[in-house]
Amino acid sequence: MEGVSPSRVEDAPRVKLRGLDVVWFQVAGTICNLRCTHCFISCTPENDTFKFLSLETCKVHLAEAARLGAKEFYFTGGESFANPEMCDILAEAVRYGSATVLTNATLLRDSTLKRLRQIRQSTEHAVELRVSIDGYTAEMNDALRGEGAFDRAMKGVADLVAHGFRPIITITRTWCGCDDEVLAGFVAALERAGYDGPRLKVLPLLKLGAEEDRTGGYCTQARVTQQMMCGYDTSQLLCSHARMVTDHGVWVCPILLDSPEARMGDTLSDALGDYPLRHAACHTCWSCGAICSNAPTPSAG
Repeated sequence: MEGVSPSRVEDAPRVKLRGLDVVWFQVAGTICNLRCTHCFISCTPENDTFKFLSLETCKVHLAEAARLGAKEFYFTGGESFANPEMCDILAEAVRYGSATVLTNATLLRDSTLKRLRQIRQSTEHAVELRVSIDGYTAEMNDALRGEGAFDRAMKGVADLVAHGFRPIITITRTWCGCDDEVLAGFVAALERAGYDGPRLKVLPLLKLGAEEDRTGGYCTQARVTQQMMCGYDTSQLLCSHARMVTDHGVWVCPILLDSPEARMGDTLSDALGDYPLRHAACHTCWSCGAICSNAPTPSAG
């Protein structure tokens, strides 16, 4: 089960949508070519609880998002490039604003890389790639992501760099202690792969899905209270300015995909209301802020 929530939704502080600036798309559903043991929505090759979004479906939601003021789009899964229409969807998205694709970089064929470069060159909007790697050695990474994942991901990063991209490397913080040694290891490994001055983003563990099975879920104290919101800058929370499109409707955010109560409607227009911070994972967002954006997140040293 997902972590502990307040006994009554009325007890949870509510966050208003200040404006729909960002829209996320669960473009690959819960389908992924890897089986990461810390995946907070338990994506696998067989998990089709949420399915691919089609180009035509994305066109409808992108047009609606633009009408509502959104200017930034994120695409995730599962593995985004498992969706055979990913590049076509990306080309459509950059008609309206900047776009970021989250990927494990293990499915990047040469034709895909060339198309990505063409899309980036065809638009004035930013096109970003975020690559998930969780260890600076094969031993460290593959313990979480599966045998061979490190070498394939590092090749994907090298290929992206060769095609003119500077991907953001996202690292889930699964280690204990100070970050400095780990981050230095990542920099050295990426520079050996040809990526000088790599961009790094450290993510906190979300104790949901497969991660809950791996190390246990949230404790009973992991909740956001009304008192905790006094003087708090809610712009740090994704739910204050974003929503998430899936093949099952619109969710409040990409973290709560396994929570049916996080579904807000069929369309983005249905999902413009406020939302109660009733989930244990909301405490992680409250503590860290900027988890889902491309902005650097604080690392606990």
